[in-house]
Amino acid sequence: MPTAREALLDAALAALARHSWSAVRMADLAVAARVSRQTLYNEFGSKEGLARALVRHEADAYLAGVRRLLAAQEPPPRALAAVAAWTVARAGDRPILRALLTGAWTEGLPRPRPARPGARPAPVPAQRRADAGPPAPGELLATTALCAGERWAAGCELALRLAVSHVVAPELPPEGQCAEPDSWRPMTPAMTSVIETILSVETTSPRKTMP
Repeated sequence: MPTAREALLDAALAALARHSWSAVRMADLAVAARVSRQTLYNEFGSKEGLARALVRHEADAYLAGVRRLLAAQEPPPRALAAVAAWTVARAGDRPILRALLTGAWTEGLPRPRPARPGARPAPVPAQRRADAGPPAPGELLATTALCAGERWAAGCELALRLAVSHVVAPELPPEGQCAEPDSWRPMTPAMTSVIETILSVETTSPRKTMP
């Protein structure tokens, strides 16, 4: 059974799928999560605190998914290609993750700032990490690449940068018409195969990360 915090985050994500963040009401979220408004404020402190937690939750869920894919018993190039394909699919379904990966925050999304310097620490331990603010795109990519281990970190970052470029500029539809700004298309098998081929070639470069 989900905790009150998990239920509130799920309710916030569901509300965000229907409304812009400015139109999401804390009282409605408490009702949807079946908790009191006091519980909501105890967990997050404010709507801004909820926004920070929501964005941190999306980043953490993405990293957990990457780790699951990398833990599969697959050759590293194939695993990294799977991470790239999953990144594109996940970002297509989740606008907050898309904004985290690209830095392109739309008006309807929460874009929280870190808690004020010197502010009293959140009473809920889980909120303290969220109050540090969301990771920047480069920070999230670097953290994700490290999930592949030192040997494959550079290759993972390369795969991720190719994936993010696909999120930013999706493949054109078959008829050649320009896609809508918020639309996306999954990675093609050919593109995934290219990533596998690139990553199957080990490099002697001493660089640990891509520029």
